[in-house]
Amino acid sequence: MALPGGAAMNITIRLQFEKDIVSFSDIAAAIGKTGGDIVGIDVISSSKVHTVRDITVSALDTKQCDLIIEALKKIRGVKIINVSDRTFLMHIGGKIETNSKIPVKTRDDLSRVYTPGVARVCTAIAEDPRKAYSLTIKRNTVAVVSDGTAVLGLGDIGPYAAMPVMEGKAMLFKEFAGVDAFPICLDTKDTEEIIQIVKAISPAFGGINLEDISAPRCFEIEKRLKEELDIPVFHDDQHGTAVVLLAGLLNALKIVDKKLEDIKVVLTGIGAAGIACTKILLAAGVRNIIGVDRHGAIHRDETYENPYWQEYAQITNPDNLKGSLSDVIAGADVFIGVSAPGILKVEDVKKMARDPIVFAMANPTPEIDPELAEPYVRVMATGRSDYPNQINNVLCFPGIFRGALDCRAREINEEMKLAAAKAIASVVTEDELNETYIIPSVFNSKVVERVRQAVVEAAYRTGVARKDHIPLGGYTGEQK
Repeated sequence: MALPGGAAMNITIRLQFEKDIVSFSDIAAAIGKTGGDIVGIDVISSSKVHTVRDITVSALDTKQCDLIIEALKKIRGVKIINVSDRTFLMHIGGKIETNSKIPVKTRDDLSRVYTPGVARVCTAIAEDPRKAYSLTIKRNTVAVVSDGTAVLGLGDIGPYAAMPVMEGKAMLFKEFAGVDAFPICLDTKDTEEIIQIVKAISPAFGGINLEDISAPRCFEIEKRLKEELDIPVFHDDQHGTAVVLLAGLLNALKIVDKKLEDIKVVLTGIGAAGIACTKILLAAGVRNIIGVDRHGAIHRDETYENPYWQEYAQITNPDNLKGSLSDVIAGADVFIGVSAPGILKVEDVKKMARDPIVFAMANPTPEIDPELAEPYVRVMATGRSDYPNQINNVLCFPGIFRGALDCRAREINEEMKLAAAKAIASVVTEDELNETYIIPSVFNSKVVERVRQAVVEAAYRTGVARKDHIPLGGYTGEQK
């Protein structure tokens, strides 16, 4: 299985080899012939007869790892003791933990953090539930909720298998924005049950991040929770993708000197992310978007069983175009793919308007191979980390939730999402902006600061912030 995002994998092979029979150069040559790359060597033990070494090898995927192991097994005088995958080693015991903020060293400490002293704090919150924000972890916590039905590109793999992804999401919240997030993987696919469970656990959290829940159930779950809870609810697969897409497009249009209101956009994949991307583009000022799914362009002359497609037909495709992707892409300024590998052909790109912009975000295999598209595309973006211009949700959700929590927003509305997109785009300066750099790195420290400030300002401007006042300077890691 190739790894999502084109990421390489490292394995560490502990092997023993007999010095009189084989040399290390023989071992290195065997690894090199399979295409593996040795990135680390550690001598574990050595004697006159044999040597034990740990060799760390970078490979493209599990298939190549198997080839490396088989090649080493064929070398006379070599014994493989153990093979470990560094990625798996990082997951042993999970990737996150909870820690106490206050040491408990004495009986007096114990009586203050727990009974009997804690009873006074409980009473204060019972009298005024708003004090939960100042006297508990609620002010800085997010629940990362999934049912495991749409995990990465793996599909419905269930709640247990979804845990490593949700743990990773919780890590990113903490690492990038100082938010304490908890993975909540639910062993149910029932829409109503998920809604009721999330509502029931909401007192402990300042926000809800829905993750990897399949469409169309994800729409109803998010809609109901937004209506029935007074804390922000954000389905990152939809809105995180949309925010970062818009950020990249704003900068790409500067390069080709085109305006949002003038462009023709063709978007493939009318699922959760596709619909959210469409809606944020419309809100930003795009007027002409044609959505295409496997049956062709979505248009108003068709009656769709999917109610979300029926609504989609009413708000898009102003010229009511019909036909396949190849038919409707003629003259398009922008292609956006959140669909399937290889569906966009070079012949289709050649039909687009001057200086075409292509965002092929299917992962791990984009809608078109970037190498094939390069001669004909002015700006190319994908969801992969091994190509320029990666559209990555990590640019979005840490800063959005940091801002929403800091001002105690009731919701994350369209204005806040638009503000976040513009903030992300602003991190790339005019001097830096070029065809291969339209979106900042996820490790750019300015991103969370800019997004937080923009989200806070939009929350106050639209009346959803509940905290009287907070400083609008950048995130410092200190929450008061």
